[in-house]
Amino acid sequence: MTFPHAAKWLLLVPFVGAVLAGCGAIEPAPQAVPHASVTFDVTVPADTPAEAIITVVGSHLALGSDTAPGFQLRRQGDGHYTGVVRISQGAEVSYDLWQRDVWIPELSADGAPVPRRTFTVEGDMTVTVTVARWGAPSKGPAMKRGLTGIIRYHRSVSSAFLSRSRDVIVYLPPDYFDSPERRYPVLYMHDGQNLMDASTAFSGEWQVDETAEQLIQAGKVEPVIIVGVSNTSDRIPEYTPKPDPKYPSGGNADAYGRFLVEELKPMIDARYRTRPGPGDTGLAGSSLGGLVSLYLGLKYPGTFTRLGVLSPSVWWANKDIVEKVKALDTKPPLQLWVDMGTNEDTDALSEVRLLRDALMAEGWGTSDLKYVEVSGAAHNEAAWAARFGDVLRYLFPPR
Repeated sequence: MTFPHAAKWLLLVPFVGAVLAGCGAIEPAPQAVPHASVTFDVTVPADTPAEAIITVVGSHLALGSDTAPGFQLRRQGDGHYTGVVRISQGAEVSYDLWQRDVWIPELSADGAPVPRRTFTVEGDMTVTVTVARWGAPSKGPAMKRGLTGIIRYHRSVSSAFLSRSRDVIVYLPPDYFDSPERRYPVLYMHDGQNLMDASTAFSGEWQVDETAEQLIQAGKVEPVIIVGVSNTSDRIPEYTPKPDPKYPSGGNADAYGRFLVEELKPMIDARYRTRPGPGDTGLAGSSLGGLVSLYLGLKYPGTFTRLGVLSPSVWWANKDIVEKVKALDTKPPLQLWVDMGTNEDTDALSEVRLLRDALMAEGWGTSDLKYVEVSGAAHNEAAWAARFGDVLRYLFPPR
């Protein structure tokens, strides 16, 4: 099977970082390592407000990976705060303590900043801390300003299933802090560095934050949390379910799926006020990101049911995704957006039509499949940005 220039190019555009990282053999996913229970037991000053939210912000996935909002402790009857997290054995952890949501840092007894605390996980353990005093409100840890809306970063998120860590960017809806009792659906998206931050995007960004903010404020979309998962130099293997004759390094999508389902989603559900059920959880991406969105949606219908499949790489592995749809025993309850631009690769439209036909043969129809051929649209971030609002309106209509 031959691949025209555009088909090869669609592999490269979303992840320039992979090119800069260099080429070489793909490292196998590491085996899961044992975890231990780490109990935080924090005593706070007597003048700490009873309603204060005490948060541990640290370098490990369980602690927010050095970014807001971190791991929230529970207030006990005697005024101290406790919480238990699971962290891999041998991990070296650094952390700070904060009062959230006003982001008040911990200070020493003489009013100086407290150096970042560290420990190594050596079996089940308790970390005991006494806070001498609190400082003045601040902007908080690792809070990114200058983007549209409320943005949080989780830096260098690691995984027991994948070889490389990655950044995660989170968009919170406009009323998130004004409606503390409200919980929100979540849309997970691939190629996270291309979604919201122009400084990290290659050939432009999707403007996901601007689009979501405008549509939510206009009442055209249900307020939704959007989680952008950055790619790495392992993008091709992580976004593909099996090797391709031209790209034998492919085929690590199952491990990537375990990272999303078993590690990242539990962290997001614990840190933010989500509605964690499958009916309120979506997955979206373009190109290989569209391919892996559909693949993981079919594999995990008990986790993701709202799928945005933009310009999917149907050609991968001799159109294996079409065969996977045809092989379904039962139709899972998935709400699907599937599209393709008319100015993409020569064979892209015929291939995505095969996918559409296979989906319809399995029972998808006008109530749960939105199929769109976008006139004049090419295979790039600008094209996906232009129609992301339509995707969001379809997957998360106002309630």
